Amino acid sequence: MKAKKNIRILYNIPSLETVYAARWVYEGYKNACEQLDYPFKPYTSNDNLKQMLDSFKPNIFITSLNPYTRKFLDLELLKKYRNKKLVMFNQINSWKTMNNQLGGGLESNKEYVNEIKNGLSGDVFFNWLEQDDPSMDGFTKNTGYPYYTILMAADTSQYYYDFDEGFQADISFVGNYLKDKRQFIKKHFLPLYKKYKVKTYGADWTIWSRGLGLVQKVGQFFNIKPLKHVRKVPMLVDRKVYSSSTVNLNIHEDHQRKYGSDFNERTFKIIASGGFEICDNVKVLRRYFTKEELVIGENTKDWFEKIHYYLKYPEKRIPIIQAGKRKVLEYHTYKNRIKQIIKIYLKEKSE
Repeated sequence: MKAKKNIRILYNIPSLETVYAARWVYEGYKNACEQLDYPFKPYTSNDNLKQMLDSFKPNIFITSLNPYTRKFLDLELLKKYRNKKLVMFNQINSWKTMNNQLGGGLESNKEYVNEIKNGLSGDVFFNWLEQDDPSMDGFTKNTGYPYYTILMAADTSQYYYDFDEGFQADISFVGNYLKDKRQFIKKHFLPLYKKYKVKTYGADWTIWSRGLGLVQKVGQFFNIKPLKHVRKVPMLVDRKVYSSSTVNLNIHEDHQRKYGSDFNERTFKIIASGGFEICDNVKVLRRYFTKEELVIGENTKDWFEKIHYYLKYPEKRIPIIQAGKRKVLEYHTYKNRIKQIIKIYLKEKSE
């Protein structure tokens, strides 16, 4: 698709200081737009929305529907610009309460549902769930809007493919020690330290880090600048980790394994970096990756057996690395996602 420089994208990320997944998704979209030559800017809690809309004149505004982002949005103001040329994309949670989102599924939030039905919340609604996922049953019927599946992806502009001795390990895990991962980590990851050379990267692994994280979240929600910066955004070392480790583990949150409906960005990132990935068992993954492209630990026994097998026979990793990388670079980069968004935008404008 030939990039149209006159299509301008404004991306809502309230705090660029976050150390969690939202930061890397934002980076992925930003870098893809630069590669494709689409003008792109972030809209944060520090910005004046009207001034940003008037000066940047976006065609597409991408946001998400949750209490944090909603706090910094003026939907009535956005509606005025949408009546002209702006198309508003809104990422939503599942309709039914099948995941661990705060406050339950979207159907239980009458205020948000009414805003959608009354045309205030946006023009295009999307999430990472499949079209046939049962947790989305009722969204279109109750709101009158369809929804689109737009997955996370790999940001290929920032990846490294060469081996780096400083990041070498038998097993590496890049990820935050989130509450909904801790039981799985204790059972499936920490025991590996006894047998192998293991390295861990991420936030929340200590009480101190978790305390700073809580302070930072309060600062972000109330836009208190000194508190927003108590934890620094980490360097993008994970790409070197992936290409320098024999095995990279990918661990999801409990609800993702339980419902099997969505998976994380790291699934794509490890593979795009030329790393070898062993992933926990999230059902929907097999819609996107075959056994020849991604190794999944089907259960606890299978998880440990596969880790041991590929450490013992590292040459067996090579065809899987190559096949997975081909798949991701062709179908699952943020350039693919931006092209999908532009296609939806052009469809909306033509109707």
